[in-house]
Amino acid sequence: MTALQLRADIDNNINIIASDESLMKRLAKYVKRLATEKQADDTCMSKEEFMAKLDRAEKQIERGESTSFTNREEMIAWLNSL
Repeated sequence: MTALQLRADIDNNINIIASDESLMKRLAKYVKRLATEKQADDTCMSKEEFMAKLDRAEKQIERGESTSFTNREEMIAWLNSL
């Protein structure tokens, strides 16, 4: 389902409950909670933010500013050293 289709579906459902104040209050509370979760979660990002982060990481790799491992034990030793 595309974002446009999701938006239309949400709008249709809101129109169904719009005349019921208690349902609208519950919806408002739920939407606020979702928005708060998104703001608190630093892993949530737009596609543009994600692509920019990938670009920065690729440039760091090109400059040799990365860590790599040849086996699992090296990786575990590095993680334990943190």
